[in-house]
Amino acid sequence: MSGGEALLNPNFFRFCEILQQHRIKVTLLSTGLSIAKNAEQIVRHVHDVIVSLDGDEALHDEIRNIPGAFNKMRTGIEKIRELDPQFRITARTVIHRLNFRAWSKIIDAALELGLNQISFLPADVSSQAFNREIRWDRLRQNEIAVPEWELNILQEIIDKLLIEHKAEFESGFIAESPLKLQKIFSYYAAFYQWNEFPYKKCNAPWVSTVIEADGTVRPCFFHDAIGNIRQDSLENILNSEKAIEFRKSLDMDNNPTCIKCVCYLNLSPRSKL
Repeated sequence: MSGGEALLNPNFFRFCEILQQHRIKVTLLSTGLSIAKNAEQIVRHVHDVIVSLDGDEALHDEIRNIPGAFNKMRTGIEKIRELDPQFRITARTVIHRLNFRAWSKIIDAALELGLNQISFLPADVSSQAFNREIRWDRLRQNEIAVPEWELNILQEIIDKLLIEHKAEFESGFIAESPLKLQKIFSYYAAFYQWNEFPYKKCNAPWVSTVIEADGTVRPCFFHDAIGNIRQDSLENILNSEKAIEFRKSLDMDNNPTCIKCVCYLNLSPRSKL
């Protein structure tokens, strides 16, 4: 469950109850601002939480433009831990021009918060995903992407991370391998045509689906809609001629959306869901 902020929906936990009756696990993606006051229901109805972490305390508050945002998230995490010390809470950080220099401090902040794990990805500046009405123009993209003249600094920071946070890589606290972390540099380098966009092994359009708040159904966050659950059942939409043809014809190595995608999912045939 993502958003926006799913916890702002007054029917969120009722929806979780319905899903639980069908033995569906719920992962909540949250800014962390509201988890303290909802901690008891989160522990009861949610399987795990992923918080958005943008920096250390000062930088996180600055990027969020919310004074005390980091502290509210910390309070929420502590509250959940009081209720269930084993509850899984991880962080996801988008690396971009405003925080890439603080990358090491972000890892330290995640350790300080007592999180189970942290993962990183570059900023999506190319798609219309996440409720963007239009694709960003180059000016807007440049406000988020790591600047071309600082790419060498980005590479130096990644090289230092591999040394200074070797223990966090080896323990799995940092979700990505060093090779995957290097792909963040490759992504921004490709944005400036230094190299090709990094290869991603992904089968999201075949193993997942996204249902938006208005009922729109997509194969993943980034591809065009294939139907709406307010007009037809999910089963019918996923097995419609349009959806089947999309999956049959999708060439991820050449599809422009897939090539520039920052997020990927790859479930093996034996994955236990």
